[in-house]
Amino acid sequence: MFSDSERKFVERVEYLGISLLASLLVGLILLSASMGYIKIPFHDVARVVLSAIYDNTFSISDNTLLISGIPESHSVIVMDVRLPRILTCAFVGAALALSGVIFQGILLNPLADPYTLGVSAGAAFGACTAILLNLGAAFVSVPLFAFLGAIATLFFVIYLSYTGKNRASVLSSNSLILSGIIIAAILSAAISFLKYLADEQVAIIIFWLMGSFASKTWIDVFVTFLFLVSGFAVSMMFARELNLISLGERSASSLGVDTRKVTLILLITASMLAAISVSVSGIIGFVGLLVPHMVRFITGPDNRRLIPLSMFSGAILLLGADTVTRAVLPHEIPIGILTALIGGPLFCWIFKRGNLR
Repeated sequence: MFSDSERKFVERVEYLGISLLASLLVGLILLSASMGYIKIPFHDVARVVLSAIYDNTFSISDNTLLISGIPESHSVIVMDVRLPRILTCAFVGAALALSGVIFQGILLNPLADPYTLGVSAGAAFGACTAILLNLGAAFVSVPLFAFLGAIATLFFVIYLSYTGKNRASVLSSNSLILSGIIIAAILSAAISFLKYLADEQVAIIIFWLMGSFASKTWIDVFVTFLFLVSGFAVSMMFARELNLISLGERSASSLGVDTRKVTLILLITASMLAAISVSVSGIIGFVGLLVPHMVRFITGPDNRRLIPLSMFSGAILLLGADTVTRAVLPHEIPIGILTALIGGPLFCWIFKRGNLR
């Protein structure tokens, strides 16, 4: 057990780590907003953002001091084009990392990630259906269909894991994983069939499946942020119980944890985070799988520290990758390809070192 002085020192280190990652994320957001086809000075981006914050917070209608000398086109590019994409990307990265932490803690499987239960396959099937039916012109039709497909898949996987001999027992991680694999395989075949039927629209389906943050709006930012804040609040509320569940079902039950209730709540929370992420950005792999392992090397397995640090790390990782593909590479490539190219070798290195638990 830690003494009071040691515990206070650990808490200071935690706050310092969170503050450093938060500062790094803010700096990366401003840097990313300054990069692109049209270069905008870093300090001009900061002035435009501060001006917008003052306008919305204090209702200042004539805030010319901060933005004096800045072309109006630069303000439009930052606030209406780049910043919605950048913030959506950061929130999606945080949501995927948080979802990965929860899944690995619940399922007691180091290979668990936001797509273990077939949530991504369900979202992909919903989006492909909307694209095939030519509903892209309707208001948020493709993201809405993707979200509904993910949620429907989640509840069907839960239902399937409760059937048979397991009906009267608590949710088993093995049955959940097997159910997810079965449903994901079926949906993968269904997606292939939709591609076959799509004909001229198959390119749109393939591009969506590879993931992208192009053409994001402030609606995407607010919706993703709302789900992220809700998921963070629920996960921190049950962080202690998640720590105990990682000790095993019997140990957690003997310490007073209602494993069925906590598992179901956290499972739905993690899946909702994955569902909103996939519906907004498409399929983006390795963030939810890799980030929790990287952060766990530093923080240890305590979810009260792992959850916030993983969120900031996931946001930084995905935003950095999106900035590279948007503003550094000569041609923009889907973000899912870049995260797989980066995350795959890193995860192989982690696996080779034997640091998976």
